[in-house]
Amino acid sequence: MSAPTQQNSTNSTTTPAGQLRRILEMERSKGFDDRAVIGGLDSFLKRWSGPAQQALSDAAERRAFKALFADATYATWDKPARQAWVEAALAWLDQKGTADRSEGKAPPRVSPPPASAKRHKDNVPHLPPPISHLSLDSPLSAFAGVGPALAARFAKLGVTSVRDLLFFFPHRHLDYSQTKPIAQLEADKEQTVVATVWESRAVRLGRQFGAETVLGDETGNIRAVWFNQPYLAKKLPGGARVVLSGRVSIFKGMKQFDSPEWELLDDQTGQTAAQAQSLVHTGRLVPIYPLTQGLTVKRVRLLVKETVDRWSGEVQDFLPGPIRERQHLLALPQAIQQAHYPDSLETKEAARKRLAFNELFTLQLGLLSRKWKWQESQPGQPLPSRPDILNRFLTSLPFALTPAQDRVLKEVLADMTRTKPMSRLLQGEVGSGKTVVATAALVIAAANGFQGALMAPTEILAEQHMATLRRLLSALGDGVEEENGVWGFPGLLPRPLNIALLSGNVKASGKRGLHNLLRDGKIDVVVGTHALIQKDVEFDRLGLTVVDEQHRFGVRQRWELRQKGFNPHVLVMTATPIPRTLALTLYGDLDISVIDQLPPGRQEIKTRWLGPDKRQAAYGFLRKQIAEGSQAFIICPLIEESEAIEARAATAEYERLRRTVFPDLKLGLLHGRMSGPDKDDVMRRFRNGELHILVSTPVVEVGIDVPNATVMFVEAADRFGLSQLHQFRGRVGRGDKASYCILLAENPSPEARERLAIIEKVRDGFQLADEDLRLRGPGEFFGVRQSGTPELRMARLSDVGLLETARQEARDLFAGDPGLAKPEHQPLVGEMARLWRDSGEGS
Repeated sequence: MSAPTQQNSTNSTTTPAGQLRRILEMERSKGFDDRAVIGGLDSFLKRWSGPAQQALSDAAERRAFKALFADATYATWDKPARQAWVEAALAWLDQKGTADRSEGKAPPRVSPPPASAKRHKDNVPHLPPPISHLSLDSPLSAFAGVGPALAARFAKLGVTSVRDLLFFFPHRHLDYSQTKPIAQLEADKEQTVVATVWESRAVRLGRQFGAETVLGDETGNIRAVWFNQPYLAKKLPGGARVVLSGRVSIFKGMKQFDSPEWELLDDQTGQTAAQAQSLVHTGRLVPIYPLTQGLTVKRVRLLVKETVDRWSGEVQDFLPGPIRERQHLLALPQAIQQAHYPDSLETKEAARKRLAFNELFTLQLGLLSRKWKWQESQPGQPLPSRPDILNRFLTSLPFALTPAQDRVLKEVLADMTRTKPMSRLLQGEVGSGKTVVATAALVIAAANGFQGALMAPTEILAEQHMATLRRLLSALGDGVEEENGVWGFPGLLPRPLNIALLSGNVKASGKRGLHNLLRDGKIDVVVGTHALIQKDVEFDRLGLTVVDEQHRFGVRQRWELRQKGFNPHVLVMTATPIPRTLALTLYGDLDISVIDQLPPGRQEIKTRWLGPDKRQAAYGFLRKQIAEGSQAFIICPLIEESEAIEARAATAEYERLRRTVFPDLKLGLLHGRMSGPDKDDVMRRFRNGELHILVSTPVVEVGIDVPNATVMFVEAADRFGLSQLHQFRGRVGRGDKASYCILLAENPSPEARERLAIIEKVRDGFQLADEDLRLRGPGEFFGVRQSGTPELRMARLSDVGLLETARQEARDLFAGDPGLAKPEHQPLVGEMARLWRDSGEGS
């Protein structure tokens, strides 16, 4: 462009640059929905970029301009990629406008790399030195060489800024650090050599063309081949010094490298010719990063390496110095560097320890902060236990509480008597009697003149809880149904105890009536789904909130329900046995109670795993059970790649079973792509006995109570963990009939065989949860990240000692500065705010 004057700066909306700025700012304000200009941004840029590009005199600048503007395909990108591109374009305009106004000359060349900049073989340019207007929170596309397409690919991996890339850690490293003479190379091992290229040529390798290189050192020669990469013959000329890292195999009795990683060495300095820096792909611990379509491992390594080298030093170390010294932790910039490109296995582990400590410490501090806000900053309402009413309820039950139930009920009621509002997690297997404990607590709340709310994750579970409450409360007298579906139960209070169900299935007129009764205090206990946290639901005096299956809700929904009352007591229930480490990590803001004992008379479910040759026999057994009046579940395989693929596979299996295996029976289908009402309708029909078999994806894991179901048949059982299989098993055996769990596995691995053998023998859910954590690791345990808490990237749930240490350090710091108001803690406050904001939850 010609040198602009003050009148045609980028701040003017009459210039082309000003027009673009106005459109981009409007696009940002509209949430990047491509509606800022008629016809979309792509259409506008095609018209705008041609004249603007021609006005640039420098060829390199024109190429960079073309990559940023002319080659944009904005309409095809998702919102993170659109946002990254818009911010990069505005940054370009900012730089241009500043230069124009201050010096009256053409814009500086900030977007393209210098004309002399070398490009690596993956066509990734060197990033220019950091520019003053860039920061850790700048979008990746603000850098030269990171165009919209590359930024969009990183956005799919959750990486949109410089900071994101610094914390985009590899999931493992290849150890190419130890170089060997060629004569000492061993077959079937990952090894590294430094050698001289004698000859390179393009050759046919089977049905493909590839490259073949012969290399040597003072101890001997070796052949290296690369399949489908014949161009490498020109990249590795004779006489070049090269580092090779990879697996050595035996071919026709001779050792050879198969598709090894490689880097050229500069003969004078021993450094890579491409970078004049340290090795990236060979001769060291080499990182392996998660990838997505269009991203190569080399491209990611190079970009991360340059970003870490230039920007890791800008990261502020928020951890207080005394804690860092006490725990012997690396400084944060050093930990980031060593996590990506470690100097040794020792520094790699030291980096992981520091970064894992960060995650666990900030998580625990955030949970403590939230618990403090709930309990200390705003007192709760003490609810005395009322032994007379409690004994009247317990003695009316047709069974006695187990010792575990009795212990847990005492813990809950003791919490409720305090001015600090209860925050307690109640763990107990399916059938352990959690609902009885919750009902007793709700009765005590009502006896003290307060309302209670029980929230379930699905309509069908809410209906089940309502039915259970009616059954438990009717022991002293039959309930009477009043207006709007409210049921009144005599015998416990001086007046009837009123309970109601509020769910999405209630008609609008009924909802209005229930809302009015809740607001006026005429309902003592309300059972519902997410409908309970809607804005138009108001309580008169909410004193106790019970949340079932916490990990299906997440923190935000629990917080919203809590805001319906004056800091009510909160009891969270889950039927998923959770190892102590995981419970402390996910529910660090809750005290924990465990019902570790099943009531007497509970059916023991006979569990067997079978090979594919027993499939027809298993079908025959299932048919026999149905002929005797029972019902059955069939669980379709877990397909991790896509819920849509999983749904299609389940639909196909349902059709096969319905047409060819059980044509005379009534089958239903349940999968995660169905709407909520459709799911509820199918589960309701199954519960009411209208269906013989329910074919389902793993969505049934936390599901309905069907006492008549006696068979759980799990396809591809080797794909599931022990805890999930135990959850499936818990869906049957709810009645008085003998029940069975059949696990079919086509070709299980040795590890899967071990899991299946364990589930056959072990009945205790907590023992199975510990085994699952040991065998499969934390990443594959159920929803390791609770909705509303920061993500764990480096911490392992096997880090019991580190977790306890981080938890204690967080407690000590919080005890001395509950509001984190001290000046030395302000960097920590900033990091906490960023982490919990990114997780979708304020601390």
